[in-house]
Amino acid sequence: MSEGWRNWGLRLLALGIAIGIWFNASVQDRLVFSEKVVEAQVTYNYPRGFVIISPVQSVNVRLNGSKKAIRQLNPYMVSVQAELSRSQVGPANITLTADNVSVPDGLDVVTIEPNTIRVDLEKEVTQRVPVIPNLVGEPAAGSTAQAPEVLPAQVQVVGPEPVLSRLDSLSTGPVSLEGHSVTFEETASVLAPDPLIQIVQPTQVTVRVPIQPTPSRPDTVKKTPKPREKRKT
Repeated sequence: MSEGWRNWGLRLLALGIAIGIWFNASVQDRLVFSEKVVEAQVTYNYPRGFVIISPVQSVNVRLNGSKKAIRQLNPYMVSVQAELSRSQVGPANITLTADNVSVPDGLDVVTIEPNTIRVDLEKEVTQRVPVIPNLVGEPAAGSTAQAPEVLPAQVQVVGPEPVLSRLDSLSTGPVSLEGHSVTFEETASVLAPDPLIQIVQPTQVTVRVPIQPTPSRPDTVKKTPKPREKRKT
């Protein structure tokens, strides 16, 4: 056999080996199964005009599939959706199944941990709440701050009904009295005490603080002692 034929034979043998390795790996990718646990984000589908208090943000989902599908899996490809209706207002336990999980083709849901989540669906309401200014510091020497005035005195807020039912008032950001000796006005932001509360309008108010001179104490008048009466002899 010539040297050229021998070289071609070696090349064909190497090609056959490479094809065999590729075919074996391809079969393993398709036939050998593996598992992987991913942290999946939970989204909620609930009626308009309602809000969820302290929702569970994520759960762990164990998936089963071919080695190739598991290797190509990105956690963002997996999501969990919980369905809520008006009949579930208030605290409720929601059981999650494979039907709640969206996964790429070729993967199956093995387990969800936890498979039961607790949610609190509440009606969203709007109401007006009074605003109290947060005065800090002391005015200039010889001056006294009087009762402040807030314009407007109330703002409109939106939030879960149970949360707003416990809300008596809102506070402004700090309004400094330092160095003031006369009446002044300052624009201040209205602060929401809870992330579930949204300030609709207005988000800022005008705080008017009357400053007056501190009343001085009346001088003490010294009384002149009466002269002693002379005794009659």
